[in-house]
Amino acid sequence: MTDERETGLPAGTFELDAGGGASITIDPATATAVIRDGRLARILSLDEALLLSFRRFHSPWRTIVARTLTQLGDAKSWTFAGIALLATGSAHGRHLGLRLGAATLLATALSQTLKRSLTRARPDVSIDGFEALAANPDRFSFPSGHTAAAFSVAVAFADEPFGLGPLALLLSVGIGLSRVYLGAHYPLDVGAGALLGVVAGLASRLLVS
Repeated sequence: MTDERETGLPAGTFELDAGGGASITIDPATATAVIRDGRLARILSLDEALLLSFRRFHSPWRTIVARTLTQLGDAKSWTFAGIALLATGSAHGRHLGLRLGAATLLATALSQTLKRSLTRARPDVSIDGFEALAANPDRFSFPSGHTAAAFSVAVAFADEPFGLGPLALLLSVGIGLSRVYLGAHYPLDVGAGALLGVVAGLASRLLVS
């Protein structure tokens, strides 16, 4: 365990040598890990810079829009949408409801498993003085669960009538951007969430044909 006076690290944390000039600082109190040196650390530094650059776009009306998009992408909203589709009683409604349910459940399972394996800290924890514009649902940042679920639905609905595919894709992009705008996630978290969502969406199409 390190001493802050000797290493410059916060008291109670310890550092591991990951090889290749990289080191990882682990905080047992918050169960989060921070990469401090090495090539990956430089990528994460760029990721942080991109996140901070979003602050120049902050305005009251944009914050309202971003919070609304984030709420549309949470578990309660997807659950309500799925139940509403199933409740229509039509074959197409049931089909959409089952695809939505399969896609979001798979996306959530994948994203939550990675979150608890990689334990990347949220921006408001790892960046001094940073304040998010929305409450975080958990402690871990990578990948974005909201984005994963949203993109899974976009892929699941890709070939559906009434323009559902393009509308779902537009919504998923908005949800992903809202997570960065609000400071809940880094851009890399959102990109990874989108990729997971594509995988989950494709899987849902196989499960619910």
